[in-house]
Amino acid sequence: MPNGEPTRNEATVTLVVPCYNEARRLDLEAFAGYASANPDVAFLFVDDGSTDGTSSVIAKLLDRNPAQFQLKRLPANGGKAAAVRAGILDALEQPTGIVGYWDADLAAPLEELDGMRQILAERPGVHIVTGARVNLLGRSVRRNLIRHWIGRVFATVATAVLRLPMYDTQCGAKILRVQSWTADIFAQPFQTSWVFDVEMLARVVSEPIVSIAGDPRSIICEYPLSTWFDTQGSKLRVRNAFGAVFDLGRIYWRYLRPRRT
Repeated sequence: MPNGEPTRNEATVTLVVPCYNEARRLDLEAFAGYASANPDVAFLFVDDGSTDGTSSVIAKLLDRNPAQFQLKRLPANGGKAAAVRAGILDALEQPTGIVGYWDADLAAPLEELDGMRQILAERPGVHIVTGARVNLLGRSVRRNLIRHWIGRVFATVATAVLRLPMYDTQCGAKILRVQSWTADIFAQPFQTSWVFDVEMLARVVSEPIVSIAGDPRSIICEYPLSTWFDTQGSKLRVRNAFGAVFDLGRIYWRYLRPRRT
């Protein structure tokens, strides 16, 4: 392409999986099985400076299926936000039509990706699909009670900051249709860590992205997950919630506060 952009296959997906000391929790068979059944989905694991042999474990997947598994190693631990950003930027250099990120512990099974992709296939005006952990009847959404209620309070404040009626900003399952403006969302390092999802969404709903992409209420869609299980060994702690509130203020001031003209 004259502008350096790869020719994209809109039906293919590259899913970034950020990893930090995940050697014991990675379910290799789940990743391998899903990849085998879905040859149009590739996984880009980003080892965020792990010290436990995470890269060696991931290498086993690369040996089995180098066409669908990739590994990017970061020299030092920079946090989930930096790992996701590095992976997405790499994914955008590939001819994939959809990029996204997924928690390494598979709290949301990979099969949930099928329903999220279907939304993009059926609704061309939607460009971002994010999982929502809603414990409805007939669904298996199991969360730690304290984390759930802290999450609900945080989500209420976050949606007020974003001025979007979202139920769950923090779900670690998100996909984006690659557009001309997708790279702009990830061009600059995130200023926050645990709440980088909100910062990403703030970039979408702020100028200049929204003037190009359209009404955020139309281009973003929440997908109620059928299954979610909080897993042992999560690195998120209750104390992180206090810093997250401060980070919401930073996000508002950086992206969303009214500007004087």
